[in-house]
Amino acid sequence: MLRTIILFTILLTMTQLTTNAQTSSTGHYAAVNGLKLYYEIHGTGMPLVLLHGGGSTIETTYGRVLPSLALHHKVIAIELQAHGHTADIDRPMTFEQDADDVATLLQQLQISKADIMGFSNGATTALQIAIRHPALVNKLVLASPLYRRDGMSPGFFEGMAQATLAQMPAPLADAYRKINPDPKGLEAMFMRDSRRMLAFTDIPDTLIKGIEAPALVINGYSDVITSEHVLLLSRTLPHAQLAILPGGHGDYIGEICAPDKNSKMPLLVVEMIDEFLQK
Repeated sequence: MLRTIILFTILLTMTQLTTNAQTSSTGHYAAVNGLKLYYEIHGTGMPLVLLHGGGSTIETTYGRVLPSLALHHKVIAIELQAHGHTADIDRPMTFEQDADDVATLLQQLQISKADIMGFSNGATTALQIAIRHPALVNKLVLASPLYRRDGMSPGFFEGMAQATLAQMPAPLADAYRKINPDPKGLEAMFMRDSRRMLAFTDIPDTLIKGIEAPALVINGYSDVITSEHVLLLSRTLPHAQLAILPGGHGDYIGEICAPDKNSKMPLLVVEMIDEFLQK
């Protein structure tokens, strides 16, 4: 009898642990345009889609601010083609394709309208979502966005042409390896991102001027994206506000490569984003 009780208790405990693991898990996969697309859902409220930067994951771009954003929003954080948990497949990787993948995922989730936040490459994807799927977009948060080649700091594209995997920032490479230890996956992500940047062409002003969604444009004063570029973008978008903050690329949201891990700036930026989205 005692043995039966002990076995029952062990089984019950294992069942509870399994159930808790299933209910607490935020990660999901969706079949999207040939991809097994990884995404996470945190919080409740108006949907807020988070799109990471190049060479990055949800955690490396948004790990510092995601919990705070999820206090007032239903955050849908996505890892795009070849990044993080989402494996690469044999098809072109473009900002336009990323935009279509996000739109397809939202359709599957039965989300007809969402706020879209993108950082760096993710901000370029966010612009393409607003251009290609305008009905989906409520508001845009564009963090360190690029829409013209001349918006990069001088020498960026020349340096990118010579870049090697060994030069990839260690925190980004290490974060990818934690998810996928296969070195071929890391190399695929690096090559995909570098080739896409080298092939990048300007988004025409006519398309930017056609974006009706209100936009908050954010940039670092010492960013790889120039202040002149984000000022031009904010003036080209019909309904935009601009914030240029101290620091470099992504420092203001506590991106994993930010030098000051104790900066209060990311908390200020979350407040700024919340205020913009809730008006």
